[in-house]
Amino acid sequence: MRLQVKGKNVEVTDSIRQYAQEKLAKLERQLADPTRVELELAVERNPSISANHVAEATIWTKGPVLRAREASADHRASIDQLVDKLERQVKRYREKRRRYRTAAVADEQIPEDALPMDGEPRIVKSKRFPVKPMSAEEAVLQLELVGHDFFVFQNADTMDVNVVYRRRDGSYGQIEPQV
Repeated sequence: MRLQVKGKNVEVTDSIRQYAQEKLAKLERQLADPTRVELELAVERNPSISANHVAEATIWTKGPVLRAREASADHRASIDQLVDKLERQVKRYREKRRRYRTAAVADEQIPEDALPMDGEPRIVKSKRFPVKPMSAEEAVLQLELVGHDFFVFQNADTMDVNVVYRRRDGSYGQIEPQV
């Protein structure tokens, strides 16, 4: 495994580099194919964010590219959380590969009404709510009031359903449908 550690707004020390190497070595045992791993450590400069030590990793395999991002108050804790998340992704990737190989051999043995396997994405909750016409600025205020990361509303100017969301840098974004 080739590990590349980068720093953004932070200098990467040898101890942090060694710590990341030890933690990410766990993944090397689970991934048989030679991989390249890129780890980027950053410090968010926003004082309102308490979890400002960010660790982002990208793993290139023969199959999919695995990515994860974690933030905490310390780089070592961020790396620990990141490795846990990547281990779950690697496990899911290996399970899908195993299922694909066994499904190719015994495709007719799987019943059509089989329940989804653990780890597959599924909708666990559905919600309905009235969408009111308002401006994007009003939607941002509503977003702040409800405390979520996004808010769905009907744009009063276009009468289309739009979404405003909170970006990682603390600013806001708006998604408008294009028909």
